Amino acid sequence: MRILFIGDSITEWGRHEDTQGIGSGYVRLIHDYYKVSKPEKNYEFINRGVGGDRIIDLQARWDQDVIQIDPDIISISIGINDVWRQLDSTDKEQVYPEQFEQVFIELLNTVKEKTKAKIVLMEPTLIEEEAEAEGNQKLSAYVEIIHKLAEQYGAILVPTHQAFITYLHANTDYELTTDGVHMNSTGNMLMATTWINHVTLP
Repeated sequence: MRILFIGDSITEWGRHEDTQGIGSGYVRLIHDYYKVSKPEKNYEFINRGVGGDRIIDLQARWDQDVIQIDPDIISISIGINDVWRQLDSTDKEQVYPEQFEQVFIELLNTVKEKTKAKIVLMEPTLIEEEAEAEGNQKLSAYVEIIHKLAEQYGAILVPTHQAFITYLHANTDYELTTDGVHMNSTGNMLMATTWINHVTLP
């Protein structure tokens, strides 16, 4: 069984420096969990995260990095940069919710038409470790789109954004990121456990 993870730098996280191409982030933790818990299974984990990617960047490489790989399961984590660029690069052409949804629909339609892959949609995580930060407020519209598409396409929803917001509301001083966006080991563990708790591999 071939499980493909695609997304931005949160997914990429060291895959180019890793001889297995899996990286050291949440994808690695999911990989290691299944290698230990189900050693009899022949799971193949593939990481196609690319730093800085927005939904339009996934669109540009969708055929090569998804369709040609023909996965059994595709797990998609995207949306952070679509919002973050609105905060740190206001002069850049932006991807607002309407376009985000439109492009996402095109990508999911292609998966349905050209593969037999089961779809897993991960909520975009967080922007700043403060639940009410501007980035997280803007992110809510993109999270809602993910929920809508998960229902529309019969996809498995992984509530990673909600997991982080719940953690932040616990008011612990223990941080989950290195810069408000990119995960430290604890943030990666939260992503991985949330994924494992919601996705059942046969």
